[in-house]
Amino acid sequence: MARRRLHNLIFQEADEDFIVRRPRWMKEREDHFNNLDEKDFQIRFRLSKASTLHVLQLIEHKLEFPDNKNSCISPINQLICALRFYATGCMQIAAGDSTGCSTTTAHRIVHRVSAAIAALRPQFVKFPETAPEIWKIQVGFYSIARMPAVIGAIDCGHVKLSKSPGDNGELFRNRKGYFSLNVQAICNSNLEFTDIVARWPGSTHDSHLFNNCVRRAMFEQGKYKDAVLVGDARYACRNYLITPLQVCRSPAEHLYNESQIRTRNPIEQLFGVWKRRFPCMALGLRVDLNNSFAIIIATVVLHNIARQAKEDVPMDDPNVFLPTAWAVLLR
Repeated sequence: MARRRLHNLIFQEADEDFIVRRPRWMKEREDHFNNLDEKDFQIRFRLSKASTLHVLQLIEHKLEFPDNKNSCISPINQLICALRFYATGCMQIAAGDSTGCSTTTAHRIVHRVSAAIAALRPQFVKFPETAPEIWKIQVGFYSIARMPAVIGAIDCGHVKLSKSPGDNGELFRNRKGYFSLNVQAICNSNLEFTDIVARWPGSTHDSHLFNNCVRRAMFEQGKYKDAVLVGDARYACRNYLITPLQVCRSPAEHLYNESQIRTRNPIEQLFGVWKRRFPCMALGLRVDLNNSFAIIIATVVLHNIARQAKEDVPMDDPNVFLPTAWAVLLR
C-alpha cells in the first residue's frame, strides 16, 4: 500500500512539472510585392519595385535555401522583411508581423539580408579614382557655387543606439547625451555617398575620426593631386581640406565663406535625406552593436541605389510613429 502511494506521488509530481509546449503556428505570408501598388509599396518599404528587384537580383543567390523544407521564406520575402525593418524604427516584431514570420525568424532574416546588401558596398559606394570620374564630380560641385576642384563634401552624423553597448557604453555617449555611432561620410553633389566610415563611438570627435581614416592617408600621399574636400569648422584646414573662415575681414573673404558653405550643403542634406528614407537611422538601432554596422552600410547602399534611380524620398508611413521634432533626430 505504501509502495502504491509513493508511486502515485511520484507520477503526480511529474505531471505537475510537465510543460505543454505552444503549438507551432505558421503565419500567413502576404504577397506585398504584387498586392500593393507602386505608391503604397514605396511608402512602406522605402524603395520602388524596380529598385527592389534590382537589389534582389544582386543578392538572391545569398538568400536562397537548398530546398523548400519547413516552408522556408523566399528571397523576395526576406528582402521585404529587411526593408520593412529599416522603415519602422527597428522593431523586429513589426517587421515579422508584416511579412508573416516570427520575431526570431525576422531577427535572422534582417541580419542575413543586411550582410548581403552591405557586401555590395564596393559596387555602389565608390570614391572617384580615375580622371574622368574626378572631373565629373568637380563639375557638379562647381555648378553649385563656383568653387573649383572640389571632389567631395565631408561631415559626420550620429546614428542613435537605443541601449548602452556594454561595459564601455559611456564611450558611445555623444555630446547630445545619448548613445550613438559617429558616422563619417563623403558625398558628391548628387547626394550620393562616395565614402563611409561607420565604426567609431559617438564620443569621437569628427577631426579625430578623419585623421585615422584611409581616405586622409590617400590625400596625404597626393593620390588625388589638386582635388580638395570641403568641411565645416570641426576640421583642421589643410591643403586638401578647406574649411570656412572664423572671421571675415573683406568682401572677398565673405564671398569665399558663402561659396564654401553652399558647396558643403549637399552633405548636410544627405544625412537628412538618408535618415528620412530609412527612419531606423534616426529613431535608433535596437540591435547589438556588432550587428549595427552591417545595417548602417546596407542602408547607405540602398540610398545610393535609390539616388541613382532618381527616386524621391517616399512619403512617411502613417503606420510608423515619427516624432514631430525631426530636426533633432536627423542630425
